[in-house]
Amino acid sequence: MASRVFMRTRFAPVATGAVLAAGALFPRTTLHAESPNGSGGRKPIYDDYEDEPAPPAAITRPSRAAPTHTPTKSTSPTPTDRLAVQIGKTRMFLYAHAAVAENKVNEMMDLALDLESSFTSTIASLAPAPQTGEKLMPGSIYVLVAAMTGSIVSRNRNIMLRAVVPLAVGIGAGWVVLPVTMRNVSDLLWKYEQRFPAIADGHIRTREGIEKAWRMARIHTQQVVTIVDDKVTAGREAAEDWVKKGK
Repeated sequence: MASRVFMRTRFAPVATGAVLAAGALFPRTTLHAESPNGSGGRKPIYDDYEDEPAPPAAITRPSRAAPTHTPTKSTSPTPTDRLAVQIGKTRMFLYAHAAVAENKVNEMMDLALDLESSFTSTIASLAPAPQTGEKLMPGSIYVLVAAMTGSIVSRNRNIMLRAVVPLAVGIGAGWVVLPVTMRNVSDLLWKYEQRFPAIADGHIRTREGIEKAWRMARIHTQQVVTIVDDKVTAGREAAEDWVKKGK
């Protein structure tokens, strides 16, 4: 009896451990675990579990870093660079002055050509028209000879007469020998005189005085001629009467 009690008390913990081990190894109720995807369904913890692929990691774009400016070394210009800059400035200076000088020369040439064209056209306009029958060559010689004659006549007079008489005799001979040419010259001078009103007024007054003096001279000349004719006629008649009485 005592041996049975000893055996029970001795093997009781062993039996209890065996029961607990059997219950742990072969449970009657199945334990479930939550599915990895977080759904409400449960899955036995002892079933074969297949590893599901992990969700793809979010692709992270590399953030653009702020550009870093690497400090550059400030290098001073070399003597060659400075020489090239000075040569460029010198070339531009020479080019600008050469262009200005060229423009001045072109303006002067244009002015000279304009003056030449104006002079030649003016001289050509003074020549008489062919239908007038007036020739410049012998007429100009006659005018020159008349002016020299006036200078010879007034050589022993005062300086005023020596300056005025040849000019007056030459102009008078020109109006007689070359009337068309003198008319063209007079019109040209009048055109230039109109630019200066004082000179134009003086010319008008002088011409009017000369014309008046010429008219008076012609009138007096006509009167003298008439008187002389009357005296000659009277003398001739007196001589004829004397001759008749003498016979």
